[in-house]
Amino acid sequence: MKLYVYDHCPFCVRARMIFGLKNIALELIQLANDDEKTPVELVGRKMVPILQKEDGTAMAESLDIVDYIDRQFGRKILSEEVRPALSDWMQKVGEYYNHLLLPRFIHLGLAEFETQSAVDYFVAKKQEYIGDFARNMADTQQYLHRLEQDLAELEPLILSDTAAQGKLSLEDIQLFPMLRNLTCVKGLVFPPKIARYTAAMAKLSAIDLYSEKAL
Repeated sequence: MKLYVYDHCPFCVRARMIFGLKNIALELIQLANDDEKTPVELVGRKMVPILQKEDGTAMAESLDIVDYIDRQFGRKILSEEVRPALSDWMQKVGEYYNHLLLPRFIHLGLAEFETQSAVDYFVAKKQEYIGDFARNMADTQQYLHRLEQDLAELEPLILSDTAAQGKLSLEDIQLFPMLRNLTCVKGLVFPPKIARYTAAMAKLSAIDLYSEKAL
């Protein structure tokens, strides 16, 4: 099977996680951010992740991919329960955390941004969404202060280092990609339980953090 992704994309991380958690072989294909042709040929529009199955057919939508792999390959390991408190937290942080993330992604040496045309494509698209990248970088401390308060609210919801609710669930599939991407922000210190959870889930999922590249 082949999985077409961007490294920075949280939805792609969701799809990658289930392969790591179940130790399933996968060919990971990193697309250039300005490559419109490949995803359009596979699923009809520019989007990732895309799973190309062994029979050659392709499917998109991260949670659909997760569900397919979890149900079709070995014992199902994910509970479908997502606690309302955690769902509310992810929605709240999701409203602003890209102001920290998007301007940093293009400086991390990621495969999807190897060419200047890919960088330019990304910047043009995302600045329409969050505004000028340089301005957002200058506002880092403002967003960090807000995030640190929200992380303090998240910590009591982490019940285990290896599963947010004490057993593997869709919570982990949705939460870990957010926390993983936040490791690219220099100066952000996770509370202890969140730090342990993020490190453990990275290892279980076989997905590198950005800590050493943080800026």
